[in-house]
Amino acid sequence: MEAAITIMALLFVAFVALGVYATVKVAKAAKRGVDRTVDHARRAVEDTTLKAKSFGQVGVGGQLAQLRLSLRTSMRATQDALHAGVAEDASLRESLDLFHRLSTHARELDEDLKRLEREPDKAHLVAQLPDLRHRTEQITHSADALRFAARDRARKFAQDELSSLSAQIDMEAGALRHWTGAVAGTEGADGGSTGTTGGGRPQDRSDAGAGTAGEPQAITAPDPRATAYPWEKANRPEPTT
Repeated sequence: MEAAITIMALLFVAFVALGVYATVKVAKAAKRGVDRTVDHARRAVEDTTLKAKSFGQVGVGGQLAQLRLSLRTSMRATQDALHAGVAEDASLRESLDLFHRLSTHARELDEDLKRLEREPDKAHLVAQLPDLRHRTEQITHSADALRFAARDRARKFAQDELSSLSAQIDMEAGALRHWTGAVAGTEGADGGSTGTTGGGRPQDRSDAGAGTAGEPQAITAPDPRATAYPWEKANRPEPTT
C-alpha cells in the first residue's frame, strides 16, 4: 500500500513538473512572438519616419535620413535573400557568415547616423557627411554584391535544371512516338491498304481491339498528382442526368 502511495505521489510530482515546464515553454514562445511583433512594428514606424524625413526634410537632416534608409533597405533585402537561399543551397552559409560580419559595421553606422540626427551643430554635421556617405556606400555595395550573387547563383541553377528537364522531356516525347515509324512501315508493306481486301469488303479484324505489334497500345493515364499548381483547374463532377 505504501509503495502504491509513493508511486502515485511520484507520478503527481512528475505531472506537475511537466505542466510547469510546458507552461514556461509556452510563455517563452509567446514572449518571443510578442517581441517579434513589437520589433516589426518599431522597424515599420522607423522606416516610415525615415521616408518622410528623406522626402520632406531638406538640408543635412534629410541627407542623414536618406543614408539611414538606404542602409536599412539594402541590408534587409540582402538578409532576406540569403536566409531564403541558404535553406536550399548550403554553400550560401559562408556568404551568410560574411553578411553577419557586415551587419556589425552596418549597426554601428546606423547608430552613428541616428545619433547625429540629434546633433545641434550643423557645421559639424556637414563636416561628417562625406565620411558617413562613403561608409554607407561601402556597406550597401558589399550587401548588394552578396544579394546579387546569391540571386544569380539560384537563377543559374534553375536554368540548368530547366534545360536538363527539357532535354529529358524531349527524349521521352520521342520515345512515346516510336510507334509512328512502325505504322508507316506496315502501311508501306501492305501497298497502302486501309483495312480492306482486294474485293473491297471490310477486312475481318477479330483482334482489332487487342492491338498488334507495330500498332499503338492503349496508354494508361497516371494517377493524379498530389501537388496542386496555380494553373491547374479543379475537375468538375460529371452530370448524373
